[in-house]
Amino acid sequence: MLIRTIAALTILTGIAPLAVAETSSLHAGRALVSEFITGVSTLSSRFEQTLIDASGEVLEVTSGTLEIKRPGQFRWAYDEPYEQWLIADGLNLWIYDVDLAQVTVKPQAQALANTPALLLGGSASVLDQFEYDGSYEDGGLTWVRMSPISTDSGFKRMELAFSGRMLARMVFIDNLEQTTLVSLSDAVINEEIDSAHFEFIVPEGVDVVGTPAVVEIDVP
Repeated sequence: MLIRTIAALTILTGIAPLAVAETSSLHAGRALVSEFITGVSTLSSRFEQTLIDASGEVLEVTSGTLEIKRPGQFRWAYDEPYEQWLIADGLNLWIYDVDLAQVTVKPQAQALANTPALLLGGSASVLDQFEYDGSYEDGGLTWVRMSPISTDSGFKRMELAFSGRMLARMVFIDNLEQTTLVSLSDAVINEEIDSAHFEFIVPEGVDVVGTPAVVEIDVP
C-alpha cells in the first residue's frame, strides 16, 4: 500500500549512475543511516515528490510537509495538488483523503511491515530488514543504496542521500520499475513537535474504511 503511500511515499534524482565515484565502505553508508535513525528524534521539513514511470515519464509532482517523532510516529501531509494526510500515531496508520471525505485505517505494524516507511519513525532495529548495497558521492551528496531483505516489501531498492549528516533526498524504485524521488527542504531536527500533530480524530461526516487497532487494558 506504500505506493500511493509512498507515491503517497516513493522517489529519482536520475538514480545516479553506478559508475559514479563509489566509496569503499558499506560501513560508512550504514553509519549515516544509523545515525539518522538514532540521532534524530524529531524532524520537520517541506518536501517535493516526483513519481516517474519505467519509461522515464513524469506521472505526478506533489508537495507538502513531513514531520517525524520517534519512536513510531510520522505525519506526511500533501497540500499540492490535492490534500491528503498520512499519519502514523504509533498504533495505527491513518490515510485521510480530504477531497473524498474518507479515511483508511490499518494497524501500523501491519501497514508498514517491510516498507521504507519504517525508516521514518522506526528504531535502529529496522535496519536489520535491509541490505546495504554500497555508497557513493554525487552532486555534493552522499548516496546510500539499500534493498529490502523481504520479497514481500513491494519495492526493489532505495537510495538515501545525505548532505553532511542531514537527510536530503530519498529514492524508491518499486516492483513495477516506477521511481519516486522525494527532496526535502527547510529541515529542522530535534526540536519539540506537538504530539497532537500525530493524532487523528475522525472529522464529522468522514467515512472510515478499515478497523483501527486498540490498546487492550487489563482490568483488575
